[in-house]
Amino acid sequence: MKKIRVNLDRKSANAHEIFIGRGIIDRMGLLMAKNNWASRYVLVTDSRVAELHGDRVLATLRGMNLAVDMIQFPAGEASKTVRTCLDLVERLLALGADRKSALIALGGGVVGDLTGLAASLFMRGIPYLQAPTTLLAQVDSAIGGKTGVNLPMAKNMLGTFYQPRGVFIDLAFLDTLPEREFANGLAEIVKYGVIEDPELLKHLADEAEAIRGRDGAILERLVARSCRIKKGIVELDETEKGLRRILNFGHTMGHAVEAATDYGMAHGEAVAVGMVAAARISVALDHLSTDEGERIEAVLRAVGLPVRIPGNVSAERLLDGLRMDKKKEGADVHFVLLKKIGIPFVNGGVPEALLRKTIEDLQS
Repeated sequence: MKKIRVNLDRKSANAHEIFIGRGIIDRMGLLMAKNNWASRYVLVTDSRVAELHGDRVLATLRGMNLAVDMIQFPAGEASKTVRTCLDLVERLLALGADRKSALIALGGGVVGDLTGLAASLFMRGIPYLQAPTTLLAQVDSAIGGKTGVNLPMAKNMLGTFYQPRGVFIDLAFLDTLPEREFANGLAEIVKYGVIEDPELLKHLADEAEAIRGRDGAILERLVARSCRIKKGIVELDETEKGLRRILNFGHTMGHAVEAATDYGMAHGEAVAVGMVAAARISVALDHLSTDEGERIEAVLRAVGLPVRIPGNVSAERLLDGLRMDKKKEGADVHFVLLKKIGIPFVNGGVPEALLRKTIEDLQS
């Protein structure tokens, strides 16, 4: 089992560890008992994960004499709402949870974001653990302490920064992950290669077939490398005041695409399209070479991700979504662009005419 420590603001209370391995839920239980994070735990998951893994995880933890209950909500992005968060809190109260309780997020990004937000708010903050079951959550959303819910007009508009006590990445969960969800996670790994590690991007291109075949050794390396990249950035900028903003590469347009498709396009798919858009904007503004822009698109294709905006999504709706982006300042929508692969920067705003042209080109 690999272990990666996340140190934040030199405060031991915020420091925690990421554990990576196969079949590590029993070791998670041992660490829960050893560290005494809480007197009782509530496993929070969604209906899909509960059916696949809920009873087994619950039995494993209870078998270690831990007091654990489980609550679930309907699977899907549609559940990532204020109403679901309030419902979780009400159910915690019904279970008798208190300040000595802790939550365990067992699931993908929606479960992790909702559980983290509920933990940050319940009785002004109780501990929580992340046990991500999707590749996207394992390499991205479970790390860094971002929590949040969507509003009808924009994604992740309400949330907090609230760090977990630990992140337990069990690669065995990936065995039951549908192909589309697996590709979603690959989008975030491609992002890390583009913004930070050109050698990682090369590995993704060279080993695309084995990666899509879920080679265990390769996957463990990719997950560990991605976690190290993200934790390094988060350590330097926990609350996204500066450097951490580069992690939004592809997300500005990606979030707009997600919302414009009523979340019919999954997060990783939308981010893949958003990365192509950001690369094309970078080329159009003479920051990035055409060859490097095409290389990014080729890698995304190789790992099975879309690189075009659905034709039934209007440019106007996407532009409206960009105007609602939570990272904008005044009327300017800030994009993470590229000077070259491995050298991202946040620009001061992209002209609307170029945004419109980029959208229309990616719809053709």
